[in-house]
This record gives sequence, C-alpha cells and structure tokens, in this order.
Amino acid sequence: MKRIYYNKLIRDKIPEKIAKKGSAYEARKLGAKDFERELLKKVGEEASGLLNARTKDEITSELADVLDVVEEIKRTKRISSAQIRSAQRLSYRTKGGFKKRLFLFWSADDGYKTNERRYAGKKRRASTG
Repeated sequence: MKRIYYNKLIRDKIPEKIAKKGSAYEARKLGAKDFERELLKKVGEEASGLLNARTKDEITSELADVLDVVEEIKRTKRISSAQIRSAQRLSYRTKGGFKKRLFLFWSADDGYKTNERRYAGKKRRASTG
C-alpha cells in the first residue's frame, strides 16, 4: 500500500470518508496548543486555494473554506465579530481599502516588514496610467 503523507489539520468527517472507501489512514486528536497552531496554518492552506479558483462557484467554495477556518480561530481564541470589525475599521483608517486597485511593484527599503511571502520575479516598471 502506497501512503500519501498530509500532516495537516482535516475536517471532522474526512476519516469517515476515507474509511468508506476502504482505505487505511492514521489520524489523532490534537491538544489545544497544537490545534491552534494547525488552525493558523490551515487558514493559509485554504486561502492558497483561491489562487487556483477560476469560476464564481469555485471562488465561493474556497472563500467558504477560509471563513470556516477563520470562524474556528475566532472561537478558539475567543475573538468576537465586534473585535474583528473594530480591527477592520482601524486597518481601513490607517491603510485604506482596495477601491483604487493599486499594485505595488517596489519601494525603497525603509525597514517596513510585510507579513506575506516574498515572490521572486522579474522587476517590472509601474505604469503611470
């Protein structure tokens, strides 16, 4: 039997689905700390699914997965929807929204640290239009 190693948080009914197919698997229940760490990793995994979504239905499904994980993080960390809305308002006031559709090609290194991964790619020139 060939094994595929996932090493990731899964939804509650996945073991049942694997068993119904007659396949073997190994899973275990995580403790609170490990669960919280894996949830934070899971939101990244689910969000990355949006990169491959093409249709409105695919995007809707991927967003639903992201929101499910976000809701579980809120529950485990005891973060209310009101706290999230407050943080969104603060972020909007300090950074703005996305209505201008701006895309940043580069800026001078002023010490600002962003939280997304750096993507190596060609240097591009920004259009001024």
